[in-house]
Amino acid sequence: MPLPSQTRPALRLGFLASHGGSNMQAILDACQDGRLTAEPAVVISNNSESNALVRARRAGVPAYHLSANVHTDPEDLDAAILDVLDRHQVNLVILAGYMRLIGPKTIATYQRRILNIHPALLPSFGGKGLFGPAVHEAVLAAGDSVTGVTIHVVDEQFDSGPILAQVTVPVEKDDTTESLAARVLAQEHLLFVETLKRIERGELKLP
Repeated sequence: MPLPSQTRPALRLGFLASHGGSNMQAILDACQDGRLTAEPAVVISNNSESNALVRARRAGVPAYHLSANVHTDPEDLDAAILDVLDRHQVNLVILAGYMRLIGPKTIATYQRRILNIHPALLPSFGGKGLFGPAVHEAVLAAGDSVTGVTIHVVDEQFDSGPILAQVTVPVEKDDTTESLAARVLAQEHLLFVETLKRIERGELKLP
């Protein structure tokens, strides 16, 4: 599934999110104000009460709740997610705080076309169980002076795909989990938009 060239329509983005969807919102805003020519095509959440679904509906983007509560068989859930992405002609999938592994059918169909953002400098502080506040708690416990943000291609494992972009964030002496998380999140919003712009311009090739 090749990315569109300059003569084709803009990237059609499919978002998967579990909770707030603030990274998704940063991308939606960039699309709306012209910084990105990508088209938000659909939003899928495994949480029926997620703010990501609220943000999607507010922006007029089709929104779906697909989870194990709806599809108890993991293969059925994988097929349902793939069906929604295909029906909305998605050509690049964005994980914006999605707390589940992507199923094998979706991985195979969108191979090298699923991007995730992680609030640390992978390969450090990544893997199963390291997401959200737990990442920042681990950074502070390790006494590191620098953390950051990573955007990577998604494969079958947590946080293990090829790295596309990173930015560093200093860790201050008086940082708490909350203060560090806030500074990292601000950089997440910037890096995701800038990375998509580089993909659009052909400056960044997906592996």
